Amino acid sequence: MASIQKRKTSKGTSYNVVYYYVDENGQKKQKWESFSSHKEAAKRKATIENQQNERTFLPPTDQTVKEFLEDFVTIYGTKKWGLSMHDSSTSLIDNYIVPILGEVKIRDITTRTVDKYIQTLQKTQPVSTRTRRAKTEYVTDKTIEKIIKLLRCAFHQAVRWELISKNPFDHAILPKTEYTKRDIWDAETICTALDECKDRLLYIAMNLAFACSLRIGEILGLTWDNVHISDGEIAENNAYIYIDKELTRVSKQALTQIGEKDIFHIFQPTMVNTTTCLVLKAPKTATSVRKVWLPKTLAYILRDWKEYQDSWKDMLGEEYEDHGLVIALDNGRPCENRIIEKRFSQLKEKAGLPNVVFHSLRHSSTTYKLKLNHGDLKATQGDTGHAQASMVTQIYAHVLDEDRKVNAQKFEKAFYAKPDLRNSHPPEEKQDVDVSALIEQLKSSPELAKALAALIAEQKNNG
Repeated sequence: MASIQKRKTSKGTSYNVVYYYVDENGQKKQKWESFSSHKEAAKRKATIENQQNERTFLPPTDQTVKEFLEDFVTIYGTKKWGLSMHDSSTSLIDNYIVPILGEVKIRDITTRTVDKYIQTLQKTQPVSTRTRRAKTEYVTDKTIEKIIKLLRCAFHQAVRWELISKNPFDHAILPKTEYTKRDIWDAETICTALDECKDRLLYIAMNLAFACSLRIGEILGLTWDNVHISDGEIAENNAYIYIDKELTRVSKQALTQIGEKDIFHIFQPTMVNTTTCLVLKAPKTATSVRKVWLPKTLAYILRDWKEYQDSWKDMLGEEYEDHGLVIALDNGRPCENRIIEKRFSQLKEKAGLPNVVFHSLRHSSTTYKLKLNHGDLKATQGDTGHAQASMVTQIYAHVLDEDRKVNAQKFEKAFYAKPDLRNSHPPEEKQDVDVSALIEQLKSSPELAKALAALIAEQKNNG
């Protein structure tokens, strides 16, 4: 049972709900909860007693958000997250959660707190990192969505661990994020870019991005043992690549906490005292592991590139680090995405091409394939590695809309033009006759009444 104790303080009168509970170590303890009014205290007293009677009462915790999230990452994150997810989640925690909510006790986080927190984030400047400079004035709605999704997951565990009774992030009202159409190159522009490209490494990467719909990490993680371009395979249109790895940079902390599960290879850093390293790892989703068929021209381009790479390998001898990478630097070391982006920017500037990011080539590829196969979502999804066909529909709806416009044009030719129905009109509706108005009109016009009577008589005679 709980009681209410009235106290005089320097700030006025307070009403304290006093009750006993058993903590996580089995020790009986007393708890005082202070309220400014007797009404609030009485409401809290009734809630505590009701929960105690129903055996749903949770012992109070003084754990702060910062302390709780440290446990959450250690207990939940290391078991459920991959390396990239660990790095991105801990980055959100360190940059946007702990600085604002870190010292708040988790039992004091309410739905109102969540709403105020979202408002604060909307006025918070984004954090720049060593490798990525912030490009917006305030934290974007997309980043806020990621933060709240992470906290919703974390507080779900808090409920599961019986630290709190309900999740305050369950019904958070997020800013409305609208999908913005990506700027992409059409096929003609890509042809121009390839013609202007004198950088062999970039040339291969651009072809793989456009022809195979690959992500940059998949391109940089592609190894020669997964490239099938023999004479027979090319002749029978069976040349293909198999995507089962990606190159990414991860923190050494993530490697220590999560381990080397799904890691194919860890590249030794070229500089000492680095906190990150490059790894070859399995893709984050099972659908990203896939087989992508190659156009014959690209198959021959890859064969030429292999011969060129082998010549460098022979020339450098032991100085060449052979990791079997298709996209590798001249010494065999892995090539990071920032190198590709830099060379891509130089090509755009030199050739006077529209400003898009390298990843846009993947979107150009998907758009082009949807047009070629008349909106075949499953075939396109197989190349892109999207988890669901609905994701392709959502991102590339504008392409499907173009095809539906063509459908209307085909319908016009197939149906309305044969027979020609274009001069047809919908049937006219029958109008109800206002009898009283007609009688008044006949009374006011004797000539009209005589003419109508004569017409009726004539119809009777003819009938």
